[in-house]
Amino acid sequence: MKGRQIILDQINGREAAALMVDGQLDDLLVEGDAPRPGTIYRAVADRPVKGQGGMFLKTPDGNVFLRQVKGLAPGDVMLVQVTGYAEPGKAIPVTQKVLFKSRYVIVTPDAPGINVSRSIHEEDERDRILEVAHEVSREEGVGLILRSACEGADRDEIAEDIANMLDLAEQVLADAEGAAEKLLDGDGPHLAAWRDWSEPAEVVTEAGSFDTHGVLDALEDAQGSRVSLESGVSLFVEPTRALVAVDVNTGGDTSPAAGTKANFAAARALPRALRVRGLGGQVVLDLAPMPKKDRRGFESALRSAFKRDPIDTTLVGWTPLGHFELQRKKARQELREVLK
Repeated sequence: MKGRQIILDQINGREAAALMVDGQLDDLLVEGDAPRPGTIYRAVADRPVKGQGGMFLKTPDGNVFLRQVKGLAPGDVMLVQVTGYAEPGKAIPVTQKVLFKSRYVIVTPDAPGINVSRSIHEEDERDRILEVAHEVSREEGVGLILRSACEGADRDEIAEDIANMLDLAEQVLADAEGAAEKLLDGDGPHLAAWRDWSEPAEVVTEAGSFDTHGVLDALEDAQGSRVSLESGVSLFVEPTRALVAVDVNTGGDTSPAAGTKANFAAARALPRALRVRGLGGQVVLDLAPMPKKDRRGFESALRSAFKRDPIDTTLVGWTPLGHFELQRKKARQELREVLK
């Protein structure tokens, strides 16, 4: 089926949202057992971690880990926000740079200024959005980032969203003193889908729609390691305890350019393959053989593919053995864990 569909349903009793693009599963959000990214705590500093420049903090949901701490001492109280999911056996990662994110706006405390998404190019539209923001904004020292969803959106909807997020930020920031406490839950899958999947799409909310719209079949494929691409090319995406290993195979093509073609196809497919499986951390690509002169073009293709991906990914570079390494934020829980 052509076009975009946002499908809101449940899997094994867990709230879930799927984004289908031209009949392919493009993204997936599933409720897990860990605190959601975006959750805000009033936390209490516990103990520093020597050699790592970080500190464990106490919260009602257990210890969390804050990196790059300066001037903090055990017993200090602060607001922190969950940035992603923890690796097995590790504490939940948090940051002191608290953000309040909605469909049209991100409120940035302590980062003043009003900015419009660079993806909105039309000057008249940028001026219209800025005008709305300036009318609603009321506090100095609090910044606004107007997201790409503002383009073409109703003026009143944008204004209402900004006002609601400013009210929420004011409420949470005023509650910074006291014992460890959860102040705000991160958004669940259905709300996060509304917030982040803002391009035009058909929205399906009927119970059982994962079955009737092909999501369950796509999930069954995603639980395997093989990703089939054009011309017999395939990827094998295999998470281990230490890293995610990706192997590129050329299939039956034995032409001199087979390796280069397979690697470029893999670059285009890799963000989606990692996203729907909920994989992050260290990623190592074992590529098909190709001339060194093609490496620059491969990096450009990979960079272009991840530029459109919503999850922060750093292209680290080549190893002496010819592997390519990535570092990817753990913004999703692993599919194999949430579907157990």
